[in-house]
Amino acid sequence: MQKDKKLIVYDIFFLIISLYFALLLRFDFSIPPEYMIFLKLSIIPVVVITLIFNKIFNLYNSIWKYASVEELVSIVYSVSLANLIFIIYSYLINYKFLENRYYRFPYTVHIIFWILSVLALGGIRFIYRLSEDSKGEYKSSKDKRLLIVGAGDASAMLIREIKKHKNFNYNIIGLIDDDRSKKKKLINGIKVLGGRDQIQRICREANIEEIIIAMPSADIKTKRKIINICKTTKCKLKTLPGIYEMIDGNVSISKLRDVNIEDLLGREEVKLNNENINRYIKGKVIVVTGGGGSIGSELCRQIARFEPKLLLIFDIYENNVYDVQMELNYKYPKLNKKIIIGSIRDVDRLTDIFEKYRPQVVFHAAAHKHVPLMENNPAEAVKNNIIGTYNVLKCCNKFNVEKFVQISTDKAVNPTNVMGASKRFCEIMVQAFDEASKTEYVAVRFGNVLGSNGSVIPLFKKQIAHGGPVTVTHPEINRFFMTIPEAAQLVIQAGAIAHGGEIFVLDMGKPVKIVDLAKDLITLSGYEPGVDIKIKYTGLRPGEKLYEELLMNEVALTSTEHDKIFVEKPNKIDINFVEKSIEDFKKVVNGDKEQIIKLIEEKVPTYKRKKYQKDE
Repeated sequence: MQKDKKLIVYDIFFLIISLYFALLLRFDFSIPPEYMIFLKLSIIPVVVITLIFNKIFNLYNSIWKYASVEELVSIVYSVSLANLIFIIYSYLINYKFLENRYYRFPYTVHIIFWILSVLALGGIRFIYRLSEDSKGEYKSSKDKRLLIVGAGDASAMLIREIKKHKNFNYNIIGLIDDDRSKKKKLINGIKVLGGRDQIQRICREANIEEIIIAMPSADIKTKRKIINICKTTKCKLKTLPGIYEMIDGNVSISKLRDVNIEDLLGREEVKLNNENINRYIKGKVIVVTGGGGSIGSELCRQIARFEPKLLLIFDIYENNVYDVQMELNYKYPKLNKKIIIGSIRDVDRLTDIFEKYRPQVVFHAAAHKHVPLMENNPAEAVKNNIIGTYNVLKCCNKFNVEKFVQISTDKAVNPTNVMGASKRFCEIMVQAFDEASKTEYVAVRFGNVLGSNGSVIPLFKKQIAHGGPVTVTHPEINRFFMTIPEAAQLVIQAGAIAHGGEIFVLDMGKPVKIVDLAKDLITLSGYEPGVDIKIKYTGLRPGEKLYEELLMNEVALTSTEHDKIFVEKPNKIDINFVEKSIEDFKKVVNGDKEQIIKLIEEKVPTYKRKKYQKDE
């Protein structure tokens, strides 16, 4: 408030000086006496009129150190309108004060006054801004030496913020941009030093400690290439999220975050056919089983965007589903939802829910998914993954659900473990029920999800935080990866294009070596792999494949209307086979472990136990 008052005083002073100098320049520094009288009569009206317009254009609500081109435009508007009113004033008001002698300022005085006023009012604001910027330019030897990649609008904004706020503790050494026309040019006083091919040399020669990648509008492929170069410098890496990730679209240093593994492995944002999705979700009652898990919770977030009539979030673990509830309460306060605690093993509980709410679409994400744990506990895999899924399928048929979408896995393809075999049998059941029911039953198969519960990423991060070693089962083991939002979006999209009986296969891109993943995480954490953090090979675990497959080898995939979704030709499977198999599973599920595994082998022909596997 004190600075606003001071600014008003400065404006009054410079307006008076500008008007006086306008007359001096117009009359060659010899102002006629009658114009001096008119000047005295005009000073107060001119100042008052201009201050009123300055207030209208918020020139006293702005913070000095953030004075910008927009404020200069406001000054031009304010002074222009004030001059126009002053011209009208000179015609209509002052006549009676001059003994019926009519005087007015020549038009050239108004033009000169307009120019001087804009320069004066704009000048004091920008002089203040320059003085504030210069205050922030002092950097101590303790400030981190910073290189910014990108020389666009985002970088310009970051530079301004860093200069204004000493607490950021950055000394900006330069900018990197592949646009050759920008080389050696200055952006807010910082020079563009070269293109991406110069990053390693500049970091080495200028002792760069931190790199900020300020390219929010760049595509994933470009960002990944830049990050791969930057990570070889051993500098700390930060980045701005992509424009589509920022809710308000504003670029700010507060949005900076550490570069993570998703930046290296993530792909372009999924383009959804919202019209198709709306058709089967909007205004419908939707159930998500396993709604508190990694995939289930993301399905709930994505489904909420399409305005279902009611979203039922079903899960056995109340802590996770509570977190999802709180998040949805905040992000989608108008969403009609209910949290239901229960197990898919409990057929009576499922029946009550389906009878009460009559769901139209079911996304089935509830499952045991940990390969080694299920290898040692096959009965639980059968109870939950097979019999539990059967219970859901039966309820969908009984209560005339329109569409059922099963979350499957690449481990169901030619499975070598109990978990994968149990999920493969779920796919068999889906296709059998589709043949026997009016409900459209489909399965969606994809690989590992980055950051999901139990995935290698959280494990590696914990191991790095403890100083290592990072454990990898085999130097050649690889996996397909996608992000949680991408997986959930493609599952929903697959459901939109399904007609029943299909097994959809998501485009997972290229497989990634787990050891490369570990090295990248170590590097992104600021350490050198093998030096600061060791990598230890522990050997393949029971049931674990060296390479995962996404499709049955003998079945060709067909493309769909979505470029990231493919489909296997539906197989006709007799529902009687499924019913008989479920009875057989129920008979052995509480018995001998070897007996259970042999029955799984019988029911899932593609399941091949590894020779080294032995019961514990």
